[in-house]
Amino acid sequence: MIITFDLAGTMQAYQHKLKLALIGQSIFGQEVYNNLRKEGHKVVGVFTVPDKNGQADPLALAAEKDGTPVFKFPKWRAKGKSIEEVVAAYKSVGADLSPWMLLTAQNMALSFTIHPSYHATEELLQSTGDKKAGFTVFWADDGLDTGPVLLQRECDVGQNDTVDDLYNRFLFPEGVKAMVEAVNLIADGKAPRIPQPEEGATYEGIQKKENAEISWDQPATALHNWIRGHDKVPGAWTTINGQMVTFYGSSLLDASVPAGQELAIKGASRPGLVTKNGLVVFGNDGKMVLVRNLQFEDGRMIPASKYFSADETTALELTEEEKTIAEDIRAIWKGILSNVPVIEDSTDFFKSGASSMHVVRMLEEIKQKHSGLQLQNEDVYMATKFADFIQMVVRKLRGEDKEEELVINYVSKNMNNMTVNMPYQCFINGQFIDADDGKTFDTVNPADGSVIASVSSASLADVDKAVAAAKEAFENGEWGKMNARERGRILYRLADLMEEHQEELATIESIDSGAVYTLALKTHIGMSVQTFRYFAGWCDKIQGATIPINQARPNHNLTFTKKEPIGVCAIIIPWNYPLMMLAWKSAACLAAGNTLVLKPAQVTPLTSLKFAELSAKAGFPKGVINILPGSGGLVGQHLSEHPDVRKVGFTGSTPTGKQIMKSAAANLKKVSLELGGKSPLIIFSDCELDRAVKMGMGAVYFNKGENCIAAGRLFVEESIHDEFVKKVVEEIKKMKIGDPLDRSTDHGPQNHKAHLEKLLQYCETGVKEGATLVYGGRQVCRPGFFMEPTVFTDVEDHMYIAQEESFGPVMVISKFKNGDVDGVLQRANATEYGLASGVFTKDINKALYISEKLEAGTVFINTYNKTDVAAPFGGFKLSGFGKDLVTVNKMEIGKVAGKLGDEKSQTTMFNIKLMSRCCYHFSFELIICLRHLGLITKQKIK
Repeated sequence: MIITFDLAGTMQAYQHKLKLALIGQSIFGQEVYNNLRKEGHKVVGVFTVPDKNGQADPLALAAEKDGTPVFKFPKWRAKGKSIEEVVAAYKSVGADLSPWMLLTAQNMALSFTIHPSYHATEELLQSTGDKKAGFTVFWADDGLDTGPVLLQRECDVGQNDTVDDLYNRFLFPEGVKAMVEAVNLIADGKAPRIPQPEEGATYEGIQKKENAEISWDQPATALHNWIRGHDKVPGAWTTINGQMVTFYGSSLLDASVPAGQELAIKGASRPGLVTKNGLVVFGNDGKMVLVRNLQFEDGRMIPASKYFSADETTALELTEEEKTIAEDIRAIWKGILSNVPVIEDSTDFFKSGASSMHVVRMLEEIKQKHSGLQLQNEDVYMATKFADFIQMVVRKLRGEDKEEELVINYVSKNMNNMTVNMPYQCFINGQFIDADDGKTFDTVNPADGSVIASVSSASLADVDKAVAAAKEAFENGEWGKMNARERGRILYRLADLMEEHQEELATIESIDSGAVYTLALKTHIGMSVQTFRYFAGWCDKIQGATIPINQARPNHNLTFTKKEPIGVCAIIIPWNYPLMMLAWKSAACLAAGNTLVLKPAQVTPLTSLKFAELSAKAGFPKGVINILPGSGGLVGQHLSEHPDVRKVGFTGSTPTGKQIMKSAAANLKKVSLELGGKSPLIIFSDCELDRAVKMGMGAVYFNKGENCIAAGRLFVEESIHDEFVKKVVEEIKKMKIGDPLDRSTDHGPQNHKAHLEKLLQYCETGVKEGATLVYGGRQVCRPGFFMEPTVFTDVEDHMYIAQEESFGPVMVISKFKNGDVDGVLQRANATEYGLASGVFTKDINKALYISEKLEAGTVFINTYNKTDVAAPFGGFKLSGFGKDLVTVNKMEIGKVAGKLGDEKSQTTMFNIKLMSRCCYHFSFELIICLRHLGLITKQKIK
């Protein structure tokens, strides 16, 4: 978002001041009064309503405090004519102008009347659900608001906005400003008089309660507009069980019909459903509206979800300490309700004369007296009688008002010297639930082929529910309103919980993905913890910038950028690093304030579901994180085309990435893709050979070769080729293949059976094309999906295995002529992929030259696989675009103004110790050089 404003305009001072008679009421009138006095105008009289139940109107209180004459009349007109007594009182104050009063100009001599009209907003919401609302300040005439227009303001109307929402967000604050601006314009003789067309000059009084009954034979959208158009006054109502029930807090519900208890509603063709989220009612088009609160004839208001249990709550017996708190609150009520002789259990806060301003005062006084009590305005409206209010307060003190404890069904297994508890259901809106259609799939342990658990398989309806929950959490929930540092605190808490459960998480990761336990503990889980902890620290450091622009003088314009979360993000992750890929993509997303729906790979869903459990325990509000195990073709496809998803992050195959881009084009959602790779690793004869062998093997066999940045092809200089291959084979023979939970195991099973079969076919193709199979290429003769580490040599550039990724433990070696640097570079870049690359040499000049020429997102020099949470990760060409692990101020998961293009950036990592041996004349203390963030930068602007 770009915000530009005129500094000179904001500093303009109006020159002339007026004597004003202010006519109105409520906090709005009080704010206008205070602001006009601040502007230097003199208020010579205030005309307002009589006291109600002994309570003076806020406008009267402010004026009386300042010694301004106050006149209180129950009405100012009778039978279309002004009352003489009111006119005489008005004339006595000698005002130049009387803002905000429905008196006519002809009866007020030379005075003018300005009236902000709000009623149009309500009518629009009740009927058409217009996208715009606003108000007008008129010059008064006999029609009250049919005179010429002085100024107008408008705002956007959200799908679920009520008049109350619009009043609080726009009409009240902007209305006060507009009244003051109108007076100032008149004072300086600059106020326009814009004639109003006859059809626009209408005045409809505020709706009466008897006219606000809901007519049920309408579409859901019309029902929603009617309910929100009457919220809070006078309140749309219907008849349930013979009594009037008023509806508050409606929203359109775009999901499958939820489970709930039927409730007959007079006039409705279909019963409503009392669900855990509220009352669901149906339009004549079959679509749904969700109503959150209900109010009965006696004034009692309850959450709609509690309709059938509203009368079941028994009164609590108070302890002595609680009785003391109750008496403190009674004294606070007495201070506010000074007109009430005694505060009894049956005393109703609002019927005794209190208003919304008194709600704030009461809660602040209670907070000041008892700091541990956290009450909201809504709590008062839900318990208006003193006894009910005290019961509510005590339940909060005892923790009985807390949300129901998270119910988790586990598959539990005793293994790895611990009991491992694994959730297996979808995680939607803070709850573990079965798939909407009840379908499940089996997730298998690749070490022996046994079934670990039957996991819920999310349906299209589940996707819709999860996205709706994420959208609600973002737009209306606690998450969207949360302080950035509080958001960071929750992320830190999540990282701590993941660390506390790291052994359990590593065990689950090992049995579900086949990762060796020690690697899972250090990398899969360890780096996930580091990622969340790192991005937790970024939450309150998301910054925009000020931008000097050409028009800065003489108009004193200022432009600045503001970074905002984008909304609902869909994250689709692969099966090779289930938890780490989740962390890489979701940590920055959450740090920026987005909500997410994540689909883990179908073959490895269990650590994602365990993560969901820990996120709930960390305090993430409902709907912020949603996990949907299931089919990529079904769940992933629907997420990528869903209109309410604003960003998709995907790691997986290039063909699937292309399909996601096509689907995302439907609503032009942002996309970041980390796709396939065929990463070249160039080994020169001047390298430290033993290290090159060790690191080269890690580049291929790390995590069983199931590694996005695995070295898909090694180019070894001719003079050391044979020795390099010999040393590799010798080291392979020392590797222990076996149970991934065995701490001494080096090489675990491939992730799943279909992948093992694909790898075996890959090796057969290599042999058929003439490559030399030096070692491996076979399945290990034991239960499970184990494959021997494999080595191919004599691989020519045209061969299938030279061009396509294996994503397994297959080392593909080609030799290059001694000293042919440019030739090997050309061969290394002769691929449509560009994810990672590497070079081993002691010559820093050669290293820097190679890193500059390699077309890959990451370049490793004398090292490999050394990723870090502070270093951006991503590729070029068919390896995708966009970066994981980008610092929050550079990440693409928010809306940022002023971005002219996408940077193509490269990360280079050095092992400096080896470099310095050939550069004694060099002096540098560099550990890692990061392209894009650090000292060596390579950028191409598209």
